[in-house]
Parts: sequence; C-alpha cells; structure tokens
Amino acid sequence: MTDSIPVIAIDGPAASGKGTIAARVAEALGFYYLDSGALYRIATLNALQKGICLDDAEALTVATQKIAPIFKEGRIFLEGQDVTTAIRAEEVSAATSRVAVVPGVRAALFELQKDAAQLPGLVADGRDMGTVVFPDAPLKVFLTATARVRAERRYRQLLERGEEADLAALTADLEERDRRDSKRATAPLKPAEDARDLDTSEMGIEEVVKKVLSWWDEAR
Repeated sequence: MTDSIPVIAIDGPAASGKGTIAARVAEALGFYYLDSGALYRIATLNALQKGICLDDAEALTVATQKIAPIFKEGRIFLEGQDVTTAIRAEEVSAATSRVAVVPGVRAALFELQKDAAQLPGLVADGRDMGTVVFPDAPLKVFLTATARVRAERRYRQLLERGEEADLAALTADLEERDRRDSKRATAPLKPAEDARDLDTSEMGIEEVVKKVLSWWDEAR
C-alpha cells in the first residue's frame, strides 16, 4: 500500500535540524509529516514515568507495545495526558537514545511509523527512515552538522524555553549520542546508500528547505 504513496525520508543525528526541515517541506508540499523521534521520546517518557529501568530491555519493550499516543491539532496525548512539552525535556532527550537501541522498542514502533504513510504523501524524519522504515522512498536525505553547531542550536532552544543550559555539556552529550546511535546493533544511524548528504552547518533553514524541495522535483 505504501509503495504508491510518495515519501521523503529525512534522517540525521540529534539536533541536525531534520525535524524543522521535514515539517517545512511537508507544509510546502501539502504532505503529512512524521516526527518519528517523537514516538521514541513518548516511549522514553512513558518508561521514565513508570519507573522502568532503562537497562531493562524486556520491560521497555512490553511498555512500548502498550502505548497508544494520539496526535491531535498539533498536540500529543498519552493516556489522556498532554505530553507535547514533556517529551522535549532534556531528561527525556538524554535518555531517548538509550531506549532507542532496544530492538523490541524499535519493532513496537515500526508499524506506527509505517501507518503514517498516507496520500497525498509523507515527509518522515528520524534516524532510520531511509534505511529501515521507508527503504523505497524516492528521495532520501541525510542531514548532518558538526556536534558543536548542533549543540549551539540546542543551547539556543533551551534558553528560549527558559531552561538552563551548558554548551560544553550539550556538545559532549551529542557526541556520545552520535556514538551510541551509530554503534547500535539494530538500525544504526547511517545514510542510506542512495541518500543525498547535506551538511547544514553553514546553511539557514530556508536554504535547506529550498534544496530539499529542488531534489524532490528531480526525484518524482
């Protein structure tokens, strides 16, 4: 069914800007937008709220199999609770890559991600959209940026939300998350063989969106 639905897969490391870019591209094309990272954040928040040990793969898998998040009018609800802001907390961000390495968690979320593909099309962002979830997507983009640039972006986001932030700690955390994501046994972070690489370190948002849209014009 999804073979006939246009999909743009945008992958990349944490804070590479893929969520912002994917959302803008989806809006420009009138496509649906899948923030796959939100699903992993929801699974992580759920585990933290339930006091599940992040090293307990079996418990994490069982808990994730039971979640049924609801996306409505730009908000995210879990068990009747609005978790839109909660899943973006730094505690959740730091823990998500630990939860995401669990094969059972990834399997539980796989179908939720596949089901997001609907006409007229989908722009999906994440870590393995082009390699695992939508390997037949006609356009796959792998966004990158240096850890320092990504840390600065996250630093500004946190300050804008009124949260305290340490730039050096954020940089070290992103480097560690990159290492974990790229070394995990299941669906490691890497560009698909036919992905287009785009380093956004020196690019503005509109410039990146324009580039992705131009690639889509070429691909379809």
